[in-house]
Amino acid sequence: MAIDYGSRSIGVAVSDELGITVRPLTTIRITTRREKLSHQQVSERIHALTVEYEVGTLVVGLPLRADGTRGDAAERVERFISALQTQLSIPVVSCNEFLSSREADEILRAGGASLKERKSRSDEYAATVILRDYLVSQSPLPESPDTADFSDY
Repeated sequence: MAIDYGSRSIGVAVSDELGITVRPLTTIRITTRREKLSHQQVSERIHALTVEYEVGTLVVGLPLRADGTRGDAAERVERFISALQTQLSIPVVSCNEFLSSREADEILRAGGASLKERKSRSDEYAATVILRDYLVSQSPLPESPDTADFSDY
């Protein structure tokens, strides 16, 4: 499972057990017109989702700058990750989310989503991009033909 953490909402995406397919799941609204969720409430919702979907690892998008350095936003996310690590019994890891929101918007546009839908679902689609990138980074690369060992043939 992956999350795209923001100050107003958190996008959530999940993959199948084998990490082959990735799909948007939900958006947790931290701030609405009526309420603001506490850090504890946010953690409880994330924990409930990890249990419901039998999550083995939680990936959190880390908003690094274009040059790879950390700014204020990355520091906020790192504090959030530290808090989650103490509250969840599964690994919580970060993955660079640079341009994930832009790619999510492009995916939604290509699918014909209206402006309203793009605004309401962009965070969960960004989480999908983060999870896809993380899974790709974790999968072993196939051997290239010039490094494969054909001595047994």
